[in-house]
Amino acid sequence: MADLRIGVVGFGNRGTLAREAHRPGAGSRVAAVCDPADRAREEASAAFPDAVVTASLDELLDAGVDAVMVLTPDHLHAAVAIPALEAGVAVFCEKPLAVSLDDCDRILEAARRTGSRLYVGHNMRHMPVITLMRELITSGRIGEVKAVWCRHFVGNGGDYYFKDWHADRSRSVGLLLQKGAHDLDVIHWLAGGYSTRVSGIGALAVYGAIDDRRDRSAERVEEWFSLDSWPPTAATGLNPVVDVEDISQVNLVLDNGVLGSYEQCHFTPNYWRNYTVIGTEGRLENLGDTPGSEVRLWNRRHGTAAPGDETFIVPDAAGGHGGADALMISEFVAFARDGGPTLTSPVAARQAVAAGLQATASIRGDGGLLPVPPLDPELVAYFDAGQPACFAHAENPPAGATVGQ
Repeated sequence: MADLRIGVVGFGNRGTLAREAHRPGAGSRVAAVCDPADRAREEASAAFPDAVVTASLDELLDAGVDAVMVLTPDHLHAAVAIPALEAGVAVFCEKPLAVSLDDCDRILEAARRTGSRLYVGHNMRHMPVITLMRELITSGRIGEVKAVWCRHFVGNGGDYYFKDWHADRSRSVGLLLQKGAHDLDVIHWLAGGYSTRVSGIGALAVYGAIDDRRDRSAERVEEWFSLDSWPPTAATGLNPVVDVEDISQVNLVLDNGVLGSYEQCHFTPNYWRNYTVIGTEGRLENLGDTPGSEVRLWNRRHGTAAPGDETFIVPDAAGGHGGADALMISEFVAFARDGGPTLTSPVAARQAVAAGLQATASIRGDGGLLPVPPLDPELVAYFDAGQPACFAHAENPPAGATVGQ
């Protein structure tokens, strides 16, 4: 079977995903790259010598690609994803889907209207720690889920998010959306529902007071990243605009009655996520989120703090994000070629953005509880049915294909 020909739009910090997708002779290869930056095009030419490298989206779409990976900064996703869908090719859109609900919904509508396959890169649905916890939940080990809590210690936040465009709310909206979309999606997935009401508090507590600024638009994260940068108050070379929160706390009410909470801090000394899932018959909690870490399960009464009644080791996996990137790319390539159910969901991606946007609005308002705008039920039905227009010309359309929650 011939390799899927992939076009990549945006070859910057997420160019690692393009490299992961380049598997000549094993199912997929990068056939074209589009980026307006000279440096990015030079690097793409070196990485993919046989690919068409251009600054023109039209030229990339005319290069005979079967699929497009949208790896641009978040605020540009819709401007690339929609023309690609309209060109009739499958689209991989990096998370978050977009930075406005209007753009999210326009992307989903374009996929339904054209019948082109849409996949959103929520790689954490493939992370071994998350899939392990999901399996324990769906097998009934803690009964019916009633609460999901997540504490996210973003120990590298100063380097990852405050030295480039992420720190500018005019481009990212805020880190509760850009970074939090991962965790909000996971909270929804583990809980089996979507947020309908959210409230939040937050602050720019540390990085706003640092006046050492620098335009790093021509640089890459790896050129300024250093674990030796400590304490956070000693950070230098921040983005010229820093107006997003570096600490936030959000409460969530889901449509199935589950309660959620999400705490995010960008100046902690370590970097990991801690999920707690509480059910009617027990609770789960992860200690560490990389392969070899532990997920503990309690399902008996204890008088005080106690070791888990059972302990599960997060399985090993190779590659970025605990092996999730490779698994996600494999799923996308298979979906782009044949359709079928996927762990990720365009509806869930939109709902994570919606929750993040409203929580950010709450933080920047009075911290009150705000409703999450619903998605058009016809779009929900289309994607929950597995994007059926994608299968109209398939020789063997998958029966009952669904992405669902």
